[in-house]
Amino acid sequence: MTRGKILAVANQKGGVGKTTTAVNVSAYLALGVRVLLVDLDPQANATSSLGLDPNGVELSTYDALIGQAPLREAIVNSGRPQLDLAPASRALAGAQVELVEMVDREQRLKSALGEVAGGYEVVLIDCPPSLGILTLNALVAADLLLAPVQCEYLALEGVAQLMETIELIRATLNPRLELLGMLMTMYDPRTRLSGQVVDEVRRHFPDRTFETVIPRSVRLSEAPSYGKPVLEYEPTSRGASAYADLAQELIQRGLLR
Repeated sequence: MTRGKILAVANQKGGVGKTTTAVNVSAYLALGVRVLLVDLDPQANATSSLGLDPNGVELSTYDALIGQAPLREAIVNSGRPQLDLAPASRALAGAQVELVEMVDREQRLKSALGEVAGGYEVVLIDCPPSLGILTLNALVAADLLLAPVQCEYLALEGVAQLMETIELIRATLNPRLELLGMLMTMYDPRTRLSGQVVDEVRRHFPDRTFETVIPRSVRLSEAPSYGKPVLEYEPTSRGASAYADLAQELIQRGLLR
């Protein structure tokens, strides 16, 4: 069975909108295709953003990574048609230490996904805010990378670091990995800086920056505390329409091919 594309949502910086992007893109794509969201962040924010208690899950991505259980046993239905979740648990923080001693430590997620990816058109991986062993596992497993970049001073420095990492991984562990695009997040039209950062990133990476820009949005910030994607929480908000646009742009860029 041909498997769907595996898309990692990653950036080594924290607070750039990775989880918000992974959760909301998953919700919109699941309106049309089967999607698996894999929570690989020890903070488990993607898990709680879909209304699940990370402390209450029986099995998580941690168990799959360290080989205690196959990933398919950890996967749960998110309560939404066509959207499944491989939840995270706080134990993932320990996995970062345990994996160091393991054989093929960078390949563990790739192997775990091998058994289940065929059941989905898209697999999205929400990565932790660092370039540690968990994010490395995601980038080795992925076909494509979506990199959220906050509209702030020094954004380009972070992007340059990310590009170096991608090249290193392509050269050593995963020649398939491609940057699908950089997503400008937390855009505030009231500040000149936001516009300048978007222009600068687009000037340097014209083909690799999404047209869609994600605004700063109270509704986007509130939705996770209700355990809902913005599509359910406030579907008419600016943040919701931005993620709807992004889902369409992902499809146009070949995510479902």
